[in-house]
Amino acid sequence: MFWAMVAVAVGFVGLAVLGVLAVRVFLAARQLGAQVTDSARRISRAADDLERAAESAARTVDAL
Repeated sequence: MFWAMVAVAVGFVGLAVLGVLAVRVFLAARQLGAQVTDSARRISRAADDLERAAESAARTVDAL
């Protein structure tokens, strides 16, 4: 009977550890998602700036 109780306790502890790790993975994935969104926004802004600079450079070359 003692070993059955130990096995049940170890099972509950294992589930608790898996639960904590799942929460940590979820939070890390959310943080990664926010960083990816921010990076995509910055890349889009940089692409727009580059496009405007290329248009300006093209106008300057055409004026010469």
